Amino acid sequence: MKSTDDNLEAKFADVVKCCASCGIAEVDDIKLKNCDDCDLVRYCSNGCQEDHRLQHEAMCRERAAELRDELLFRQPENSHLGDCPICFLPLPLDTNK
Repeated sequence: MKSTDDNLEAKFADVVKCCASCGIAEVDDIKLKNCDDCDLVRYCSNGCQEDHRLQHEAMCRERAAELRDELLFRQPENSHLGDCPICFLPLPLDTNK
């Protein structure tokens, strides 16, 4: 279960676009990079990412698992009109429309 501090941290970093570790804001000369696994927080350097790892690790692991599940269980785009009620084979698309 996520703690409220972790939720606030992710929301704050996303809205303000600042480094989750040191709090430096993203401006023209400072580009922040997203966490590779969860995309919830941003960091200004590898050092900040390493410093913040202990606080972020549990939330990151949980969000990364959610993203993998979404990708794994995503339904494919509809390529047919449904299944035949008798043989359960996919019915072809209606080309008249």
